[in-house]
Amino acid sequence: MIHGRLRLGVIAYLASVESALFGELKEAIGATNGNLSSHLGKLEEAGYVAVDKRFAGKKPQTRFTLTHRGRQAWNNWLARIESLTNAAGASPTRRR
Repeated sequence: MIHGRLRLGVIAYLASVESALFGELKEAIGATNGNLSSHLGKLEEAGYVAVDKRFAGKKPQTRFTLTHRGRQAWNNWLARIESLTNAAGASPTRRR
């Protein structure tokens, strides 16, 4: 669910902040409105991000937060990458 560049970027960014507005995420990961919206929808369906829609005056604001399930997925992804990195470093056939 999070291996793709945009979804991975969203999860990584949200793991480093308490929450983020749509525009902040868009700028941080370099996505278009439509593309980011589509990926955020998939992450929300998976239960990885929570969405809070409010108004600041008359302007709508959409804020995203990493859920407990999303944080678990992120930590599992990091553990797998660390395991692969360690395995590659310990390989006797590794070329320099």
